[in-house]
Amino acid sequence: MSETGLPTARTRVVREPDRAVYDRETVYRILDEGFLCHVGFTVDGQPFVIPTSYGRKEANLYIHGSAASRMLRQMKEGVPVCITVTLLDGLVLARSVFNHSMNYRSVIVLGKATLVDDPEEKLVALRVLSEHILRGRWDDSRQPNERELKATSVLRVPIEEYSAKVRSGPPIDDAEDYSFPTWAGVIPLEIKAGSPINDPQLDPNRSVPGYARNYNRRS
Repeated sequence: MSETGLPTARTRVVREPDRAVYDRETVYRILDEGFLCHVGFTVDGQPFVIPTSYGRKEANLYIHGSAASRMLRQMKEGVPVCITVTLLDGLVLARSVFNHSMNYRSVIVLGKATLVDDPEEKLVALRVLSEHILRGRWDDSRQPNERELKATSVLRVPIEEYSAKVRSGPPIDDAEDYSFPTWAGVIPLEIKAGSPINDPQLDPNRSVPGYARNYNRRS
């Protein structure tokens, strides 16, 4: 998708175009529910794909940590990247192995990653990253000190060229396979939080905060 409201040649979904979604709000919902992105980039002709945490603030993605390390040598003009996020919602079991599938929601963002140099923006970005994973935790934790800020790399990627792809619903079999004698359907999958486990060195009088006790990713 471009800012004109149309997919670009690079983001138009070619395979199974009926699953393509190009509206920004759907893309934001998928990004906001996900935890982990994969960042693809090239250094000296060698492709790399690195998993890392991310956060979104309006029309910018912030990525942090190891994804930046191999890019720093090429930061002057920004590094072209491909960022993907996928949410797996279910295993789709058809009657034929060929038609097995998965229910999923995915996003691809293409753009240039640039280093966040401004200390104020970097602090905002780190808060965005923290709150994206666990809302409420930033204010309940020690804030980064100057040494930690200097040791941390944060990259900004504008969400300008993007697309989403979504698959939902039951299996789709060939007509002649519907009478095949086997079970068919969907096994739903979700991220489910367990009960918080106290740090062994935690003050025994310290109770589990509500944001940890009642954690739910979709919320």
